[in-house]
Amino acid sequence: MAVGVRVRRKLSGLALEGLFKGVSALGRVHPKAKPEAHGLEVIRDVPYRDSDSPDHLLDVWRPVDRTEPLPVVLYIHGGGFRILSKDTHWIMATAYARRGMVVFNINYRLAPKHPYPAGVEDALAALPWVVDHAAEYGGDPTRIVLAGESAGANLATVLAVATSYRRPEPAARAIFDREIRPRAVVPHCGLHQVSDTDRFRRRGKLRTFVTDRMDEIAIDYFRGCGGMTPAERELADPLVILERGELPARPLPPFLLTVGTRDPILDDTRRLAAALERLGADVDARYYLGEAHAFKAFVWRPNARKAWGHTYAFLNRTLGPVTHHS
Repeated sequence: MAVGVRVRRKLSGLALEGLFKGVSALGRVHPKAKPEAHGLEVIRDVPYRDSDSPDHLLDVWRPVDRTEPLPVVLYIHGGGFRILSKDTHWIMATAYARRGMVVFNINYRLAPKHPYPAGVEDALAALPWVVDHAAEYGGDPTRIVLAGESAGANLATVLAVATSYRRPEPAARAIFDREIRPRAVVPHCGLHQVSDTDRFRRRGKLRTFVTDRMDEIAIDYFRGCGGMTPAERELADPLVILERGELPARPLPPFLLTVGTRDPILDDTRRLAAALERLGADVDARYYLGEAHAFKAFVWRPNARKAWGHTYAFLNRTLGPVTHHS
């Protein structure tokens, strides 16, 4: 690869990361960003793996006023498997917790320092930990939602696959053998097939900035994985697993899929919806006209509010009514 291309990708990637972190930090200054403004409390930096790494910490967001065990959300942040954290995605945790849910917002290991399958292994470790500890934090371990956006949507879908299919990977098999059964999955604007990011370029002309990000993801996520067999890399592509059409050993949980029509990776959501429907899953796919990637985080926008409204209605249907905290 030409030096100029590498430099361009590096600089534009750093700029994007800085933008996301800056917007997140600025948003925290707003009075409505404070958890107590919504009747919430946050327990920060709880370890979910036996490790000293900050990659294995999570935050628990929960309503202060609780009278009974609440539904649980395991939330997995996005960032192309390479950037961002639970701290940049506080607004997503707030949105779920203020509706009367206990949210476990996790960090996980990121590429290129920690390529595939590190992030997958961390997500697979987080789910049983949440099941085992949900009650300690006021959650109901029988009402678990798997949620995330972009890369986090991929990982949330991986967890759904692991709970429904008898997989060969030890961490996935451990979840299946424990019969962990999520009640709902909410993957927003997911990148569900990492192994072939060129497919977006083949479908039509994309801006260089977008194709650079796609190339970065694939290169960094699979860095050092050249010796793996295709089977060993399968959990990077939960979409491909589901598109094979093999019936799951246990029914797949209900899915709500949300994505903007201007999202360059829109097609992965369309394909996922079709694959789930062919498998007989309960799937509700929602497409928001004119919206770009990860628009749901911009909660002041009309379509973001609409998407959150659809999310809450879906969760009320799959979990039973939950309390609204203003």
